[in-house]
Amino acid sequence: MDVRRRPPKLPRVAENEPRAVSSSSPPPKASDALPLPLYLTNAIFFTLFFSVAYYLLHRWRDKIRSSTPLHVVTLSEIAAIVSLIASFIYLLGFFGIDFVQSFISRASNDAWDLDDEDSNAARPPPTPMPKLVAPEPIITALSTVEDEEIVKSVVDGSIPSYSLESKLGDCKRAALIRREALQRVTGRSLQGLPLDGFDYESVLGQCCEMPVGYVQIPVGIAGPLLLDGFEYSVPMATTEGCLVASTNRGCKAIYTSGGAVSTLLRDGMTRAPVVRFSTAKRASELKFFLEDPNNFDTLAVVFNRSSRFARLQNIRCSLAGKNLYIRFCCSTGDAMGMNMVSKGVQNVLEFLQSDFPDMDVIGISGNFCSDKKPAAVNWIEGRGKSVVCEAIIKEEVVKKVLKTSVASLVELNMLKNLTGSAIAGALGGFNAHAANIVSAIYIATGQDPAQNVESSHCITMMEGVNDGKDLHVSVTMPSIEVGTVGGGTQLASQSACLNLLGVKGASKESPGSNSRLLATIVAGSVLAGELSLMSAIAAGQLVNSHLKYNRSSRDMTKATS
Repeated sequence: MDVRRRPPKLPRVAENEPRAVSSSSPPPKASDALPLPLYLTNAIFFTLFFSVAYYLLHRWRDKIRSSTPLHVVTLSEIAAIVSLIASFIYLLGFFGIDFVQSFISRASNDAWDLDDEDSNAARPPPTPMPKLVAPEPIITALSTVEDEEIVKSVVDGSIPSYSLESKLGDCKRAALIRREALQRVTGRSLQGLPLDGFDYESVLGQCCEMPVGYVQIPVGIAGPLLLDGFEYSVPMATTEGCLVASTNRGCKAIYTSGGAVSTLLRDGMTRAPVVRFSTAKRASELKFFLEDPNNFDTLAVVFNRSSRFARLQNIRCSLAGKNLYIRFCCSTGDAMGMNMVSKGVQNVLEFLQSDFPDMDVIGISGNFCSDKKPAAVNWIEGRGKSVVCEAIIKEEVVKKVLKTSVASLVELNMLKNLTGSAIAGALGGFNAHAANIVSAIYIATGQDPAQNVESSHCITMMEGVNDGKDLHVSVTMPSIEVGTVGGGTQLASQSACLNLLGVKGASKESPGSNSRLLATIVAGSVLAGELSLMSAIAAGQLVNSHLKYNRSSRDMTKATS
Protein backbone atom coordinates (compact mmCIF):
# COMPACT_ATOMS: atom_id res chain seq x y z
CA MET A 1 0.00 0.00 0.00
CA ASP A 2 1.01 3.61 -0.49
CA VAL A 3 2.24 5.05 2.80
CA ARG A 4 4.05 8.34 3.19
CA ARG A 5 7.57 8.15 4.51
CA ARG A 6 8.38 9.65 7.86
CA PRO A 7 11.62 10.30 9.75
CA PRO A 8 13.02 7.56 11.99
CA LYS A 9 11.31 7.14 15.37
CA LEU A 10 12.90 8.50 18.48
CA PRO A 11 13.37 6.03 21.33
CA ARG A 12 10.30 5.92 23.56
CA VAL A 13 10.60 7.19 27.10
CA ALA A 14 8.30 7.08 30.08
CA GLU A 15 6.02 10.02 30.71
CA ASN A 16 7.70 10.92 34.00
CA GLU A 17 11.19 10.50 32.56
CA PRO A 18 12.85 13.59 31.06
CA ARG A 19 13.71 13.44 27.40
CA ALA A 20 17.23 14.06 26.22
CA VAL A 21 17.32 16.92 23.79
CA SER A 22 20.39 17.26 21.59
CA SER A 23 21.15 20.83 20.68
CA SER A 24 23.98 19.81 18.31
CA SER A 25 21.93 17.72 15.86
CA PRO A 26 20.32 19.99 13.24
CA PRO A 27 16.85 19.27 11.87
CA PRO A 28 16.69 17.25 8.63
CA LYS A 29 16.82 19.20 5.38
CA ALA A 30 15.44 18.45 1.93
CA SER A 31 18.99 18.45 0.49
CA ASP A 32 19.99 15.56 2.78
CA ALA A 33 18.26 13.17 0.37
CA LEU A 34 20.68 14.04 -2.49
CA PRO A 35 23.49 11.49 -3.27
CA LEU A 36 26.03 14.29 -3.89
CA PRO A 37 26.68 17.57 -2.15
CA LEU A 38 24.17 20.25 -3.03
CA TYR A 39 26.60 22.50 -4.93
CA LEU A 40 27.79 19.60 -7.19
CA THR A 41 24.23 18.46 -7.87
CA ASN A 42 23.20 22.00 -8.77
CA ALA A 43 26.16 22.42 -11.14
CA ILE A 44 25.40 19.13 -12.92
CA PHE A 45 21.74 19.95 -13.51
CA PHE A 46 22.47 23.54 -14.58
CA THR A 47 25.02 22.26 -17.13
CA LEU A 48 22.65 19.51 -18.30
CA PHE A 49 19.72 21.91 -18.74
CA PHE A 50 21.57 24.45 -20.87
CA SER A 51 23.49 21.77 -22.85
CA VAL A 52 20.41 19.82 -23.94
CA ALA A 53 18.53 23.05 -24.59
CA TYR A 54 21.31 24.20 -26.93
CA TYR A 55 21.48 20.75 -28.58
CA LEU A 56 17.70 20.64 -29.23
CA LEU A 57 17.61 24.18 -30.60
CA HIS A 58 20.51 23.36 -32.93
CA ARG A 59 18.83 20.14 -34.14
CA TRP A 60 15.45 21.87 -34.71
CA ARG A 61 17.13 24.65 -36.71
CA ASP A 62 18.73 22.06 -39.00
CA LYS A 63 15.35 20.34 -39.46
CA ILE A 64 13.71 23.60 -40.41
CA ARG A 65 16.41 24.32 -42.98
CA SER A 66 16.10 20.78 -44.48
CA SER A 67 12.29 20.84 -44.32
CA THR A 68 12.28 17.82 -41.97
CA PRO A 69 9.15 17.51 -39.76
CA LEU A 70 9.89 18.41 -36.14
CA HIS A 71 7.88 15.49 -34.76
CA VAL A 72 10.29 13.04 -36.35
CA VAL A 73 12.82 12.54 -33.59
CA THR A 74 15.81 10.28 -33.12
CA LEU A 75 16.78 8.33 -30.03
CA SER A 76 19.33 10.98 -29.03
CA GLU A 77 16.72 13.72 -29.35
CA ILE A 78 14.31 11.73 -27.13
CA ALA A 79 17.04 11.39 -24.51
CA ALA A 80 17.75 15.12 -24.76
CA ILE A 81 14.08 16.00 -24.27
CA VAL A 82 13.85 13.72 -21.21
CA SER A 83 17.02 15.27 -19.79
CA LEU A 84 15.67 18.76 -20.37
CA ILE A 85 12.42 17.95 -18.54
CA ALA A 86 14.25 16.23 -15.67
CA SER A 87 16.70 19.10 -15.18
CA PHE A 88 13.86 21.62 -15.36
CA ILE A 89 11.94 19.74 -12.67
CA TYR A 90 15.00 19.64 -10.45
CA LEU A 91 15.79 23.32 -10.90
CA LEU A 92 12.17 24.23 -10.20
CA GLY A 93 12.36 22.23 -6.98
CA PHE A 94 15.71 23.78 -6.12
CA PHE A 95 14.45 27.34 -6.45
CA GLY A 96 11.45 26.34 -4.36
CA ILE A 97 13.64 24.64 -1.74
CA ASP A 98 12.15 26.68 1.12
CA PHE A 99 8.70 25.43 0.15
CA VAL A 100 9.98 21.88 -0.13
CA GLN A 101 11.67 22.17 3.27
CA SER A 102 8.50 23.47 4.95
CA PHE A 103 6.42 20.79 3.24
CA ILE A 104 8.72 18.00 4.43
CA SER A 105 8.79 19.45 7.95
CA ARG A 106 5.00 19.65 8.03
CA ALA A 107 4.69 16.18 6.58
CA SER A 108 7.00 14.76 9.23
CA ASN A 109 4.77 16.17 11.96
CA ASP A 110 1.58 14.88 10.33
CA ALA A 111 2.95 11.54 9.10
CA TRP A 112 0.55 8.65 9.04
CA ASP A 113 1.13 5.79 11.39
CA LEU A 114 -0.71 2.54 11.84
CA ASP A 115 0.05 2.70 15.55
CA ASP A 116 -2.21 5.42 17.08
CA GLU A 117 -0.19 5.60 20.26
CA ASP A 118 3.03 6.39 18.39
CA SER A 119 1.21 9.00 16.29
CA ASN A 120 -0.16 10.78 19.34
CA ALA A 121 3.17 10.68 21.08
CA ALA A 122 4.93 12.36 18.14
CA ARG A 123 2.43 15.22 17.93
CA PRO A 124 3.59 18.32 19.85
CA PRO A 125 1.22 19.73 22.47
CA PRO A 126 -0.83 22.81 21.40
CA THR A 127 0.58 26.18 22.40
CA PRO A 128 -1.87 28.14 24.59
CA MET A 129 -2.82 31.63 23.39
CA PRO A 130 -1.47 34.31 25.73
CA LYS A 131 -3.97 36.69 27.32
CA LEU A 132 -3.28 40.33 26.58
CA VAL A 133 -4.57 41.70 29.88
CA ALA A 134 -5.07 39.74 33.05
CA PRO A 135 -8.63 40.30 34.33
CA GLU A 136 -8.99 42.03 37.64
CA PRO A 137 -10.67 40.09 40.46
CA ILE A 138 -14.44 40.46 40.48
CA ILE A 139 -15.78 41.90 43.71
CA THR A 140 -19.42 41.09 44.32
CA ALA A 141 -21.74 43.58 45.99
CA LEU A 142 -24.76 41.31 46.41
CA SER A 143 -26.17 41.13 49.90
CA THR A 144 -29.12 38.72 49.70
CA VAL A 145 -29.75 35.20 48.47
CA GLU A 146 -32.67 36.48 46.38
CA ASP A 147 -30.38 38.84 44.45
CA GLU A 148 -27.99 35.95 43.83
CA GLU A 149 -30.79 33.88 42.31
CA ILE A 150 -31.85 36.76 40.06
CA VAL A 151 -28.27 37.22 38.86
CA LYS A 152 -28.09 33.52 37.94
CA SER A 153 -31.37 33.86 36.04
CA VAL A 154 -30.00 36.84 34.10
CA VAL A 155 -26.79 34.98 33.32
CA ASP A 156 -28.59 31.88 32.00
CA GLY A 157 -31.02 34.05 30.01
CA SER A 158 -34.25 33.16 31.78
CA ILE A 159 -34.71 36.80 32.83
CA PRO A 160 -33.89 39.46 30.20
CA SER A 161 -31.50 42.12 31.44
CA TYR A 162 -33.63 44.94 30.04
CA SER A 163 -36.67 43.88 32.11
CA LEU A 164 -35.05 44.12 35.55
CA GLU A 165 -36.44 47.58 36.35
CA SER A 166 -40.03 46.56 35.62
CA LYS A 167 -39.73 43.22 37.46
CA LEU A 168 -37.99 44.55 40.57
CA GLY A 169 -39.53 48.02 40.81
CA ASP A 170 -36.19 49.33 42.09
CA CYS A 171 -33.92 50.98 39.50
CA LYS A 172 -30.78 51.00 41.61
CA ARG A 173 -31.18 47.34 42.58
CA ALA A 174 -31.75 46.51 38.91
CA ALA A 175 -28.51 48.30 38.00
CA LEU A 176 -26.64 46.40 40.73
CA ILE A 177 -27.92 43.00 39.57
CA ARG A 178 -27.29 43.82 35.89
CA ARG A 179 -23.77 44.92 36.78
CA GLU A 180 -23.05 41.70 38.67
CA ALA A 181 -24.43 39.56 35.83
CA LEU A 182 -22.31 41.44 33.31
CA GLN A 183 -19.16 40.81 35.35
CA ARG A 184 -19.86 37.09 35.51
CA VAL A 185 -20.66 36.75 31.82
CA THR A 186 -17.61 38.69 30.63
CA GLY A 187 -15.24 37.66 33.39
CA ARG A 188 -14.19 41.30 33.70
CA SER A 189 -14.48 43.50 36.76
CA LEU A 190 -16.30 46.85 36.75
CA GLN A 191 -14.48 47.96 39.89
CA GLY A 192 -13.86 51.68 39.47
CA LEU A 193 -17.10 52.40 37.65
CA PRO A 194 -19.22 53.99 40.41
CA LEU A 195 -22.73 52.74 41.14
CA ASP A 196 -23.77 54.57 44.30
CA GLY A 197 -24.65 58.23 44.40
CA PHE A 198 -26.81 58.37 41.27
CA ASP A 199 -30.56 58.66 40.82
CA TYR A 200 -31.37 55.81 38.43
CA GLU A 201 -35.06 56.63 38.55
CA SER A 202 -34.32 59.86 36.68
CA VAL A 203 -32.93 58.09 33.61
CA LEU A 204 -35.57 55.36 33.37
CA GLY A 205 -37.35 55.61 30.03
CA GLN A 206 -35.68 58.93 29.27
CA CYS A 207 -31.90 59.04 29.10
CA CYS A 208 -30.25 55.63 29.30
CA GLU A 209 -31.33 52.00 29.10
CA MET A 210 -29.84 49.09 31.06
CA PRO A 211 -27.49 51.19 33.26
CA VAL A 212 -24.66 49.55 35.22
CA GLY A 213 -23.14 52.71 36.70
CA TYR A 214 -22.14 56.19 35.64
CA VAL A 215 -19.00 57.92 34.38
CA GLN A 216 -17.50 60.79 36.32
CA ILE A 217 -16.43 63.78 34.23
CA PRO A 218 -14.91 66.78 36.00
CA VAL A 219 -16.63 70.11 35.49
CA GLY A 220 -14.54 73.27 35.36
CA ILE A 221 -15.68 76.88 35.32
CA ALA A 222 -14.55 79.46 32.78
CA GLY A 223 -15.35 83.10 33.23
CA PRO A 224 -16.84 85.38 34.04
CA LEU A 225 -17.92 85.75 30.42
CA LEU A 226 -19.20 89.27 29.89
CA LEU A 227 -21.85 88.89 27.18
CA ASP A 228 -24.52 91.44 26.27
CA GLY A 229 -23.93 93.25 29.54
CA PHE A 230 -24.33 90.19 31.78
CA GLU A 231 -21.72 87.99 33.43
CA TYR A 232 -21.85 84.20 33.12
CA SER A 233 -19.76 81.50 34.80
CA VAL A 234 -19.59 78.83 32.10
CA PRO A 235 -19.54 75.15 33.23
CA MET A 236 -17.40 72.89 31.02
CA ALA A 237 -17.32 69.09 31.46
CA THR A 238 -14.11 67.80 29.95
CA THR A 239 -11.11 65.52 30.47
CA GLU A 240 -8.84 67.55 28.20
CA GLY A 241 -6.27 69.51 30.12
CA CYS A 242 -5.77 73.20 29.26
CA LEU A 243 -9.22 73.59 27.68
CA VAL A 244 -10.90 75.31 30.62
CA ALA A 245 -7.80 77.38 31.38
CA SER A 246 -7.56 78.52 27.76
CA THR A 247 -11.25 79.45 27.56
CA ASN A 248 -10.94 81.25 30.88
CA ARG A 249 -8.10 83.36 29.48
CA GLY A 250 -10.25 84.27 26.49
CA CYS A 251 -13.07 85.30 28.85
CA LYS A 252 -10.62 87.54 30.72
CA ALA A 253 -9.53 89.22 27.49
CA ILE A 254 -13.15 89.83 26.47
CA TYR A 255 -14.11 91.10 29.94
CA THR A 256 -11.19 93.49 30.14
CA SER A 257 -12.04 94.88 26.70
CA GLY A 258 -15.66 95.64 27.60
CA GLY A 259 -17.43 92.38 26.79
CA ALA A 260 -18.93 90.66 23.75
CA VAL A 261 -22.18 91.20 21.90
CA SER A 262 -24.35 88.42 20.42
CA THR A 263 -27.19 88.40 17.91
CA LEU A 264 -29.67 85.60 17.33
CA LEU A 265 -30.21 85.29 13.56
CA ARG A 266 -32.61 82.33 13.34
CA ASP A 267 -34.37 79.87 15.63
CA GLY A 268 -35.88 76.80 14.03
CA MET A 269 -35.47 73.03 14.33
CA THR A 270 -35.85 70.91 11.19
CA ARG A 271 -37.03 67.47 10.18
CA ALA A 272 -37.13 66.22 6.58
CA PRO A 273 -39.08 63.08 5.65
CA VAL A 274 -38.62 61.37 2.29
CA VAL A 275 -41.68 60.29 0.25
CA ARG A 276 -41.94 58.47 -3.07
CA PHE A 277 -44.36 58.56 -5.99
CA SER A 278 -44.74 56.45 -9.10
CA THR A 279 -43.48 59.29 -11.32
CA ALA A 280 -41.31 62.38 -10.96
CA LYS A 281 -44.17 64.49 -12.31
CA ARG A 282 -46.41 63.39 -9.47
CA ALA A 283 -43.66 64.11 -6.91
CA SER A 284 -43.20 67.60 -8.37
CA GLU A 285 -46.92 68.27 -7.95
CA LEU A 286 -46.58 67.74 -4.19
CA LYS A 287 -43.50 69.98 -4.18
CA PHE A 288 -45.45 72.82 -5.80
CA PHE A 289 -48.35 72.27 -3.40
CA LEU A 290 -46.13 72.43 -0.29
CA GLU A 291 -44.22 75.50 -1.44
CA ASP A 292 -47.34 77.42 -2.49
CA PRO A 293 -47.84 80.32 0.01
CA ASN A 294 -51.59 79.90 -0.28
CA ASN A 295 -51.37 76.45 1.34
CA PHE A 296 -48.99 77.36 4.16
CA ASP A 297 -51.61 78.49 6.69
CA THR A 298 -53.51 75.22 6.37
CA LEU A 299 -50.35 73.15 6.74
CA ALA A 300 -49.27 75.26 9.74
CA VAL A 301 -52.55 74.60 11.56
CA VAL A 302 -52.13 70.86 11.04
CA PHE A 303 -48.47 70.95 12.09
CA ASN A 304 -48.96 73.11 15.19
CA ARG A 305 -51.48 70.68 16.68
CA SER A 306 -48.57 68.53 17.83
CA SER A 307 -47.56 70.93 20.62
CA ARG A 308 -48.49 74.27 22.18
CA PHE A 309 -44.91 75.43 21.51
CA ALA A 310 -44.40 74.11 17.97
CA ARG A 311 -44.88 76.76 15.30
CA LEU A 312 -44.22 75.92 11.66
CA GLN A 313 -41.96 78.51 10.00
CA ASN A 314 -41.30 77.26 6.47
CA ILE A 315 -41.18 74.22 4.19
CA ARG A 316 -38.44 73.63 1.63
CA CYS A 317 -38.47 70.72 -0.81
CA SER A 318 -35.80 68.99 -2.87
CA LEU A 319 -36.57 66.51 -5.64
CA ALA A 320 -34.47 63.48 -6.61
CA GLY A 321 -36.27 61.73 -9.44
CA LYS A 322 -39.59 60.51 -8.12
CA ASN A 323 -38.42 60.94 -4.51
CA LEU A 324 -39.30 64.12 -2.64
CA TYR A 325 -37.45 65.38 0.45
CA ILE A 326 -39.51 67.81 2.54
CA ARG A 327 -37.63 69.97 5.07
CA PHE A 328 -39.97 71.31 7.77
CA CYS A 329 -38.64 74.09 10.01
CA CYS A 330 -40.38 75.18 13.21
CA SER A 331 -39.78 76.94 16.50
CA THR A 332 -39.80 74.63 19.55
CA GLY A 333 -39.83 76.83 22.64
CA ASP A 334 -37.18 75.96 25.21
CA ALA A 335 -36.87 72.35 24.06
CA MET A 336 -34.24 71.25 21.57
CA GLY A 337 -37.31 70.06 19.68
CA MET A 338 -36.52 66.93 17.70
CA ASN A 339 -39.49 64.98 19.05
CA MET A 340 -41.75 68.02 18.75
CA VAL A 341 -40.99 68.62 15.10
CA SER A 342 -41.25 64.91 14.29
CA LYS A 343 -44.79 64.82 15.70
CA GLY A 344 -45.77 67.84 13.61
CA VAL A 345 -44.32 66.27 10.47
CA GLN A 346 -46.29 63.10 11.13
CA ASN A 347 -49.50 65.14 11.36
CA VAL A 348 -48.83 66.83 8.03
CA LEU A 349 -48.00 63.56 6.26
CA GLU A 350 -51.26 62.03 7.44
CA PHE A 351 -53.12 65.13 6.25
CA LEU A 352 -51.49 64.96 2.80
CA GLN A 353 -52.54 61.34 2.29
CA SER A 354 -56.10 62.47 1.51
CA ASP A 355 -55.02 64.61 -1.47
CA PHE A 356 -52.04 62.44 -2.41
CA PRO A 357 -53.13 58.84 -1.71
CA ASP A 358 -50.37 57.49 -3.94
CA MET A 359 -47.71 59.04 -1.70
CA ASP A 360 -45.47 56.39 -0.11
CA VAL A 361 -43.75 57.60 3.07
CA ILE A 362 -40.30 55.98 3.01
CA GLY A 363 -38.99 57.49 6.24
CA ILE A 364 -39.79 60.22 8.75
CA SER A 365 -36.18 61.35 8.29
CA GLY A 366 -34.49 61.42 4.91
CA ASN A 367 -31.23 63.10 6.08
CA PHE A 368 -32.17 66.41 4.45
CA CYS A 369 -32.70 67.69 8.03
CA SER A 370 -29.73 67.07 8.68
CA ASP A 371 -29.19 65.71 12.20
CA LYS A 372 -25.82 64.69 13.71
CA LYS A 373 -24.02 64.82 10.37
CA PRO A 374 -21.95 67.55 8.70
CA ALA A 375 -24.17 68.96 5.94
CA ALA A 376 -24.09 72.03 3.74
CA VAL A 377 -27.83 72.59 4.27
CA ASN A 378 -27.21 73.30 7.97
CA TRP A 379 -24.20 75.48 7.16
CA ILE A 380 -26.23 77.56 4.70
CA GLU A 381 -29.84 77.43 5.94
CA GLY A 382 -29.13 76.93 9.64
CA ARG A 383 -30.64 74.48 12.12
CA GLY A 384 -31.58 75.15 15.72
CA LYS A 385 -30.22 78.54 16.75
CA SER A 386 -28.11 80.63 14.38
CA VAL A 387 -25.91 83.04 16.35
CA VAL A 388 -23.17 85.57 15.62
CA CYS A 389 -21.01 86.83 18.48
CA GLU A 390 -18.38 89.58 18.31
CA ALA A 391 -15.99 91.58 20.45
CA ILE A 392 -13.33 94.25 20.05
CA ILE A 393 -10.17 93.36 21.97
CA LYS A 394 -8.00 96.34 22.83
CA GLU A 395 -4.37 96.43 21.76
CA GLU A 396 -2.98 96.46 25.30
CA VAL A 397 -5.14 93.43 26.21
CA VAL A 398 -3.84 91.51 23.20
CA LYS A 399 -0.29 92.21 24.33
CA LYS A 400 -0.63 91.74 28.11
CA VAL A 401 -3.28 89.02 28.41
CA LEU A 402 -2.96 87.13 25.12
CA LYS A 403 0.83 87.69 24.79
CA THR A 404 0.75 88.37 21.03
CA SER A 405 -0.05 91.13 18.54
CA VAL A 406 -3.10 92.11 16.50
CA ALA A 407 -1.24 91.70 13.20
CA SER A 408 -0.08 88.19 14.12
CA LEU A 409 -3.62 87.11 15.03
CA VAL A 410 -5.14 88.51 11.82
CA GLU A 411 -2.51 86.82 9.65
CA LEU A 412 -2.79 83.48 11.48
CA ASN A 413 -6.57 83.49 11.26
CA MET A 414 -6.46 84.11 7.52
CA LEU A 415 -3.89 81.39 6.82
CA LYS A 416 -5.18 78.82 9.33
CA ASN A 417 -8.93 79.17 9.83
CA LEU A 418 -9.79 80.46 6.37
CA THR A 419 -7.16 79.37 3.82
CA GLY A 420 -6.07 76.20 5.59
CA SER A 421 -9.63 75.01 6.13
CA ALA A 422 -10.46 75.80 2.50
CA ILE A 423 -7.50 73.72 1.31
CA ALA A 424 -8.70 70.89 3.55
CA GLY A 425 -12.17 71.11 2.02
CA ALA A 426 -13.75 71.85 5.39
CA LEU A 427 -17.52 72.03 5.72
CA GLY A 428 -18.36 74.55 8.42
CA GLY A 429 -14.95 74.03 10.00
CA PHE A 430 -13.41 77.47 9.50
CA ASN A 431 -12.32 77.73 13.12
CA ALA A 432 -9.60 76.59 15.50
CA HIS A 433 -11.46 74.36 17.96
CA ALA A 434 -15.11 75.34 18.33
CA ALA A 435 -16.06 71.68 18.87
CA ASN A 436 -13.99 71.61 22.06
CA ILE A 437 -16.03 74.28 23.80
CA VAL A 438 -19.37 73.13 22.37
CA SER A 439 -18.83 69.54 23.52
CA ALA A 440 -17.74 70.55 27.02
CA ILE A 441 -20.77 72.80 27.57
CA TYR A 442 -23.13 70.25 26.01
CA ILE A 443 -22.02 67.48 28.35
CA ALA A 444 -22.21 69.77 31.38
CA THR A 445 -25.72 71.03 30.58
CA GLY A 446 -27.33 67.77 29.42
CA GLN A 447 -27.45 68.40 25.68
CA ASP A 448 -27.11 65.65 23.07
CA PRO A 449 -23.31 65.34 22.62
CA ALA A 450 -23.74 63.85 19.13
CA GLN A 451 -25.26 67.12 17.93
CA ASN A 452 -21.84 68.65 18.47
CA VAL A 453 -21.27 67.69 14.81
CA GLU A 454 -23.45 70.40 13.29
CA SER A 455 -23.51 72.65 16.35
CA SER A 456 -19.74 73.19 15.97
CA HIS A 457 -20.13 74.65 12.48
CA CYS A 458 -18.37 77.95 12.92
CA ILE A 459 -16.41 80.54 10.98
CA THR A 460 -13.99 82.69 12.99
CA MET A 461 -13.15 86.13 11.61
CA MET A 462 -10.41 88.49 12.81
CA GLU A 463 -9.39 91.92 11.51
CA GLY A 464 -7.66 95.01 12.75
CA VAL A 465 -9.79 98.03 13.57
CA ASN A 466 -9.10 101.55 14.82
CA ASP A 467 -6.16 101.93 12.41
CA GLY A 468 -5.08 98.37 13.09
CA LYS A 469 -4.49 98.90 16.80
CA ASP A 470 -7.42 96.85 18.13
CA LEU A 471 -8.74 93.45 17.13
CA HIS A 472 -12.28 92.76 15.96
CA VAL A 473 -13.05 89.05 16.43
CA SER A 474 -16.30 87.24 15.69
CA VAL A 475 -17.74 83.73 15.44
CA THR A 476 -20.74 82.89 13.28
CA MET A 477 -22.47 79.62 14.21
CA PRO A 478 -25.55 78.77 12.09
CA SER A 479 -26.70 75.57 13.76
CA ILE A 480 -26.43 75.52 17.56
CA GLU A 481 -28.90 72.86 18.77
CA VAL A 482 -29.68 73.29 22.47
CA GLY A 483 -32.59 73.05 24.87
CA THR A 484 -33.22 73.72 28.53
CA VAL A 485 -36.02 71.17 29.03
CA GLY A 486 -36.26 67.47 28.24
CA GLY A 487 -33.62 64.80 27.85
CA GLY A 488 -30.52 65.07 29.99
CA THR A 489 -31.31 68.61 31.11
CA GLN A 490 -33.55 67.18 33.84
CA LEU A 491 -30.77 65.21 35.56
CA ALA A 492 -29.52 66.68 38.83
CA SER A 493 -25.94 67.53 37.80
CA GLN A 494 -26.89 68.94 34.43
CA SER A 495 -29.79 70.86 35.92
CA ALA A 496 -27.39 72.45 38.40
CA CYS A 497 -25.13 73.64 35.57
CA LEU A 498 -28.12 75.14 33.75
CA ASN A 499 -29.16 76.83 36.97
CA LEU A 500 -25.66 78.31 37.29
CA LEU A 501 -26.18 79.97 33.90
CA GLY A 502 -29.70 81.11 34.82
CA VAL A 503 -31.38 79.12 32.05
CA LYS A 504 -32.80 76.15 33.93
CA GLY A 505 -36.12 74.81 32.68
CA ALA A 506 -38.67 76.59 30.52
CA SER A 507 -39.21 80.32 30.60
CA LYS A 508 -42.77 81.13 31.69
CA GLU A 509 -42.62 84.79 30.67
CA SER A 510 -41.15 84.25 27.20
CA PRO A 511 -41.18 80.64 25.95
CA GLY A 512 -37.94 79.82 24.18
CA SER A 513 -35.88 82.61 25.71
CA ASN A 514 -33.88 80.28 27.98
CA SER A 515 -32.75 78.04 25.12
CA ARG A 516 -31.92 81.06 22.97
CA LEU A 517 -29.86 82.54 25.79
CA LEU A 518 -28.02 79.25 26.22
CA ALA A 519 -27.16 79.28 22.50
CA THR A 520 -25.67 82.76 22.77
CA ILE A 521 -23.63 81.69 25.82
CA VAL A 522 -22.28 78.77 23.79
CA ALA A 523 -21.29 81.16 20.99
CA GLY A 524 -19.70 83.61 23.45
CA SER A 525 -17.70 80.81 25.05
CA VAL A 526 -16.56 79.63 21.61
CA LEU A 527 -15.45 83.21 20.92
CA ALA A 528 -13.33 83.15 24.08
CA GLY A 529 -11.87 79.74 23.25
CA GLU A 530 -11.01 80.75 19.69
CA LEU A 531 -9.36 83.96 20.86
CA SER A 532 -7.18 82.21 23.43
CA LEU A 533 -6.08 79.25 21.31
CA MET A 534 -5.25 81.40 18.30
CA SER A 535 -3.19 83.66 20.57
CA ALA A 536 -1.32 80.67 22.00
CA ILE A 537 -0.47 79.46 18.49
CA ALA A 538 0.58 82.91 17.33
CA ALA A 539 2.81 83.35 20.39
CA GLY A 540 4.23 79.82 20.19
CA GLN A 541 2.78 78.86 23.57
CA LEU A 542 0.59 75.94 22.50
CA VAL A 543 3.03 73.11 23.19
CA ASN A 544 4.28 74.51 26.48
CA SER A 545 0.78 75.10 27.83
CA HIS A 546 -0.32 71.56 26.98
CA LEU A 547 2.81 70.14 28.57
CA LYS A 548 1.91 72.09 31.69
CA TYR A 549 -1.82 71.36 31.91
CA ASN A 550 -2.35 68.23 29.81
CA ARG A 551 0.42 65.96 31.09
CA SER A 552 0.55 64.12 34.39
CA SER A 553 3.50 62.51 36.16
CA ARG A 554 1.18 60.59 38.47
CA ASP A 555 1.47 56.78 38.39
CA MET A 556 -2.04 55.90 37.25
CA THR A 557 -1.44 52.18 37.83
CA LYS A 558 -1.09 52.79 41.55
CA ALA A 559 -3.87 55.37 41.54
CA THR A 560 -6.45 53.00 40.07
CA SER A 561 -5.45 50.16 42.35
